[in-house]
Amino acid sequence: MSETTVPARVPMTAAAVPDEPRKLDDVMLAMDVVDTLRHRTRIVDMELNEQAREEQLIARLKEIYGAQGIEVPDRILKDGVKALAEQRFVYKPPADTFSVKLAKLYVSRKKWLPQTLAGLGALAAIVVGFQLFVFGPMNAEWKGMPTEIARVLAEGQGLAVDPVVDAQLASIAAEGQRAIANGDRGAAKTQLTTLKDMNEKLAQEYTIRIVSRPGEDTGLIRGSDDAPNALNYYLVVEAVAPGGRVLTVPIESIETEKTERVTIWGQRVSEATFDRVRAEKQSSGGVIANDVLGYKQRGQLEPKFDEAVPGGAITDLND
Repeated sequence: MSETTVPARVPMTAAAVPDEPRKLDDVMLAMDVVDTLRHRTRIVDMELNEQAREEQLIARLKEIYGAQGIEVPDRILKDGVKALAEQRFVYKPPADTFSVKLAKLYVSRKKWLPQTLAGLGALAAIVVGFQLFVFGPMNAEWKGMPTEIARVLAEGQGLAVDPVVDAQLASIAAEGQRAIANGDRGAAKTQLTTLKDMNEKLAQEYTIRIVSRPGEDTGLIRGSDDAPNALNYYLVVEAVAPGGRVLTVPIESIETEKTERVTIWGQRVSEATFDRVRAEKQSSGGVIANDVLGYKQRGQLEPKFDEAVPGGAITDLND
């Protein structure tokens, strides 16, 4: 049998057949009848499909058991046939309730538990990593920002030689401290960045030199968006530190109103200055002897020019 254990069937030999018919427990017999019917579906299908009487089916069962030397009462055979029709001894899985799902999950834990634990371990490692290497430094930076703003302010005021610039630095630092008090990280960081940029400009010292190298433009003329009929004149310049090193400096473009860090830019000049430089370059075979346009002193924010300039600069030198 597939579902119920019954006494092993003894092969039909003269020595094996007992003198008296063997008796089985009624329930076990009924189960055996059902099992016999289930494993001999051709008999059941044939008899039931032909709508044979119950007695005919029982008679066939008697032949089967009789061939094995087993005597089964009619009431047991009837009960077995009835049990088969009612599927009394058929296993019916329980409803797929939440409790059953939990039980199945527990039984299959060897399959999913190792992967789950590995996934949780990886997730924990990511969380710890973010805490140590991302959130930790961010929190430390935020806690130290008031001190950092004060330090950068003191550094800038130590560089500034103009009281107006000194007051400007103090105002920016106050805005940064106010943003910290309000919990506005973005605003506080912006003010701190502004202070650092100003300090960098204050610390720089350089000469504004007109570019006159072969193959490079010395000047360019562009129209104005504000006044289409007006022309703007620019000389191409660079910042040269004492010793000859070309510096990278922050320049705000009047065309884009954005500040970029560049090594070369167009400085707006008067038409007279532009014409003078152009004439000198043409008459000397491309060499400009008087190539200094202005200079930037340490402690000053803005450079000073040898000739009056209308102000303004551009960072895109492409035609």
